[in-house]
Amino acid sequence: MTQIVRKVSDLRALVAPWQRAGQIVGLVPTMGALHAGHLSLVRAAQADCTRVIVTIFVNPKQFNTASDLAKYPRTEAADLALLRQAGVDAVFSPPPEEVYPAGFATTVSVAGVAGPLEGSSRPGHFEGVATVVAKLFGMSRADRAYFGQKDWQQLQVVRRMVADLNLPIAVVGCETLREADGLAMSSRNTRLSPRARAIAPALYAAMTRAVGDLRAGDPAAMQRCYDAVLAAGFDSIDYIDLRDGDTLQPLSAPNSSARLLAAAWLDGVRLIDNIPV
Repeated sequence: MTQIVRKVSDLRALVAPWQRAGQIVGLVPTMGALHAGHLSLVRAAQADCTRVIVTIFVNPKQFNTASDLAKYPRTEAADLALLRQAGVDAVFSPPPEEVYPAGFATTVSVAGVAGPLEGSSRPGHFEGVATVVAKLFGMSRADRAYFGQKDWQQLQVVRRMVADLNLPIAVVGCETLREADGLAMSSRNTRLSPRARAIAPALYAAMTRAVGDLRAGDPAAMQRCYDAVLAAGFDSIDYIDLRDGDTLQPLSAPNSSARLLAAAWLDGVRLIDNIPV
């Protein structure tokens, strides 16, 4: 039976006997509005772990504007139904004041991998991510945590934080799940109009073509990718960059860990994606 937990004290009381019994606890942090991509993380955790906790918390500290926070989809009843059906052991869905009580004054800041791309486009975003993830790790005392590779830079930020702070948890990155037309699954996709939803797969298509061109050494690959995304109907592009997948430093040509990362606006919705090169 899936247990719904709202308080940190109740979560720890639930987890403590599991760990005393030597059971492996997996954690899947989410902001809700669950889709098949989230459920793939749940399945990966269930394959590796004895117990699985999914968190649902729309973290106010990682949003750059109040309007974006307000527009983020919240579908807890449907999410809980999915997670019960999936057979997770517990769902931790705390109110904001449980995560950030009165007097809360600590921020976790990660340098290096958090600086470029999303870090430049959304100042303060990764401080909010790192802070809440560190708290969720501490609250749950989980052994393993599962994140999707769609948010590639976020995954590297979390890995860096765990390594730097010697946190006793293994971070597992799982493959991006895509719709049949190639669009990366995301909770934000529900905000796309029918017209925008038809245009959205053009980002992945242009990136896929660019990867082939980059591997062939075509110097015009990146510009052609930019042009194709805008020609498809996207409103603007925050970035389309070739980066080292581990350090997020820029590359002039692919290396063994290279990744092409992109963020672009369509119909008021910011879509991100990345693929290996």
